[in-house]
Amino acid sequence: MKRRKSNSLFRKFIFVLLSAGVLTASLFYCVIIKNNYKTQNGEKIYIEILKNSTIDVVIKKLNKHGNLGADWSFKLLSKLKKYDNNIKPGNYQLEGPYNNNDLINLLRQRKDHTFKLIIPENIRKYEDVFSLIEDSIGFADSSMTLYIKNSDFLTDNKLTLEKLPGIFIPNTYEFYSNISVSQFFERMIVEYEKFWNSERAAKCDSINLSQIEVITLASIIEEEQDRRIEERPMIAGLYLNRIKQQIKLQSDPTVIFANNDFSIRRVLNKHLRFESPYNTYIYFGLPPGPICIPSINAIDAVLNAEQHEYIFMCAKGDASGLHNFAITNREHNNNRAQYKKNMNFN
Repeated sequence: MKRRKSNSLFRKFIFVLLSAGVLTASLFYCVIIKNNYKTQNGEKIYIEILKNSTIDVVIKKLNKHGNLGADWSFKLLSKLKKYDNNIKPGNYQLEGPYNNNDLINLLRQRKDHTFKLIIPENIRKYEDVFSLIEDSIGFADSSMTLYIKNSDFLTDNKLTLEKLPGIFIPNTYEFYSNISVSQFFERMIVEYEKFWNSERAAKCDSINLSQIEVITLASIIEEEQDRRIEERPMIAGLYLNRIKQQIKLQSDPTVIFANNDFSIRRVLNKHLRFESPYNTYIYFGLPPGPICIPSINAIDAVLNAEQHEYIFMCAKGDASGLHNFAITNREHNNNRAQYKKNMNFN
């Protein structure tokens, strides 16, 4: 009797164990494997995964363009499949629902087709920046302008159309093929935030300007001094003095930008009277946005501005490309007289 009872208990134990295993496997499949990822409205999307991305970054990107359902289940399966430590950079096309297993398998495929884009300095208007990028990448004409006007990109990133050129840091960038317009702008924000490392951010705070204001001032300095860049920190210090003392910047390059006539070689009174928020002879403070894409050198010149008391400057006019600096209006008038003499102006 005892032997039969023992066998019966053993069979029940095995049955319970098997049932628990089946239940666990079912739950694992339903919750971990089958959990579906759905793109927004079932549309085709592209997810760009950059080098050195973490699993949390991947999850954030997936959820931005769709819905993972249970993030933790995707993260757990990623760990079990060793994807979390072997994330492949690339631009991935996704469409329709995927279970976690299929989605991870797709993301494990390396996408190596890339191209390079050079964003140069000195481009003045955002329309020209867009045109250059559209031609280089192969976007449809005006697609970038349409995206900016029809999306929440500006408000989401606390930008205006005037400040927008400030996010383009001149450099050579590598992109994956089939990148979309929205992905391009997302990438520019990533690069912009990467540029503003802790050291630059701290220097920015120390001069009481926002990052876009630093870039706006750098754009003025870029246009003021494009020959003798060693003079840029001195000019930056001068403009910072004017801002602190609430003196109009009175920068000729802002007047040229306001007049939208880049053929102007000598700023005259008729140009100074042109009504525009970019005209710093009329309005106090910085213009509403950059007047060109400044070089990194010009940005760093603002962040490392020389401390002095100068508030005036005037070109020497001696072919050196340098300026005379002054503290008083009398000194400045003397420098102007010397400039006119050197240039043979009446």
